[in-house]
Amino acid sequence: MGSTRPRQSKPIKAAFVLITMSLLVGCAVGPDYQSPSIELPSVWSGAKKASKSETPALADWWAQLNDPLLNELIEEAVEGNFDVATSKAKIREARASYRQAGGELLPTADGSASATRAKSNNNFSNTFKAGFDASWEVDLFGANKSAKDAARYGLDAAREELRSTLLTLIGDVASNYVTARGYQARLSLAYRTVKSQKETATLTDTKFKAGASSGVDVENAAGQAANTAANIPDLVTAYSEAVHRISVLTGKQPSALQARLKKTKRIPRPKLSQKTGIPADILINRPDVRLAERQYAQYTAKVATAEANRYPSVSLTGNIASSAAQLGDLGKSSSISWSFGPSLSVPLFNAGKLKAAAEVAQAQRDQYFIGYKSAVLTALEDVENAIVALTQERKKNSTLSVSTKHYRQAYKLSSELYKSGSSSFLDLLEAQRSLYSAEDSLLQSQVAIATDYIALNKALGGGWNGTIDSTKPEIVDASKGPRLASRTKAPVKVAFDK
Repeated sequence: MGSTRPRQSKPIKAAFVLITMSLLVGCAVGPDYQSPSIELPSVWSGAKKASKSETPALADWWAQLNDPLLNELIEEAVEGNFDVATSKAKIREARASYRQAGGELLPTADGSASATRAKSNNNFSNTFKAGFDASWEVDLFGANKSAKDAARYGLDAAREELRSTLLTLIGDVASNYVTARGYQARLSLAYRTVKSQKETATLTDTKFKAGASSGVDVENAAGQAANTAANIPDLVTAYSEAVHRISVLTGKQPSALQARLKKTKRIPRPKLSQKTGIPADILINRPDVRLAERQYAQYTAKVATAEANRYPSVSLTGNIASSAAQLGDLGKSSSISWSFGPSLSVPLFNAGKLKAAAEVAQAQRDQYFIGYKSAVLTALEDVENAIVALTQERKKNSTLSVSTKHYRQAYKLSSELYKSGSSSFLDLLEAQRSLYSAEDSLLQSQVAIATDYIALNKALGGGWNGTIDSTKPEIVDASKGPRLASRTKAPVKVAFDK
């Protein structure tokens, strides 16, 4: 019998040695993440060759529009927009998930206590117990570490999503503001033109009564004034919609900004030409590209987690307990028991579920890798389109300015000749119509220049560079601790800024 004890302990000792060596050495399975390398052009096709010193200045780019009210509205939107608030909540969620994943790498311990009173043969006895259990899943093949990496990449992605939301928000506020100012300018032009055309109609009617004009001229003059006035309701509607959109973007009721925007101001116009840098800059500046790259990294780590789950796992567990007949004897005159030891779990048969889970993770990673490449191409396309649009619109605006100048002179001459009786009414009518059309087109071109400037800065990755506090929850619970349950619940009050 004595000769069998050593033979029984050898396998146990060997297992302990193997587990200890595994703990010290550690293993890892699955792919290691590497940043993707994408070949990009050296220059933009629609811009001059840029040098390293011509990196685009994207911080507070909207200040180049030189409109203090626009600056205020953008700050209010960053503070009150609901999409921004949602993105901040996603950051808090991702941050908590990261801490949760990190906790899987550390041991856990639970305390327990119990008290029982038993009766046997009219005799009562008390038993008091206290103890704690501890366990630690050894991350033998890196499953938990990969899960933590995935959560960290997910936190990075949530931060980039917030940056992307801010970029879109600021662009939308600026674009709608420019649009609103454009409609204001076009409304002023329409009112002035209607007034001028009505004066012409009155003059024509006077000449008709004096026998110096025909009834056809009178009707044409009145008809043109009415036709121009018919544009006004559409312009008012479009202006109101732009103002309502800005209000909602800032987290306010649609009518909240009507008084602040009522006073007509000039259409914002950028003071300087926008530097575009080089295409490689978008990999750093565009938050949607950075978001796609972080998501690709996240799902690469999930592949490693899925692969590690196909391998054995080792856990170390232990517990200690104290039992006594009196509460004061716990830890003193009490019986103490303990246990400690490793356990090994080896996946033998699972109907291919673990392998399938790994293949799912690999397919998801492929999708996000493709999404990253697509985001890069979309960014390149956005910049190229914006460069061409802004360049050509400036050329168009210059030509329209010349055209408007000539039409204005033609109207002046036609008006003087008509009043002196040296020109027909049809010449004056055509001159008025052409001038109004040219001036309206020039205003629309000014709006387009500012809009294209905004689009170019968005395409380059310009956004908010200020501090964003993502730690404050949207809803603060008044009481989260233990309490008596209440049947009635107070409603959550929702209020919008006015």
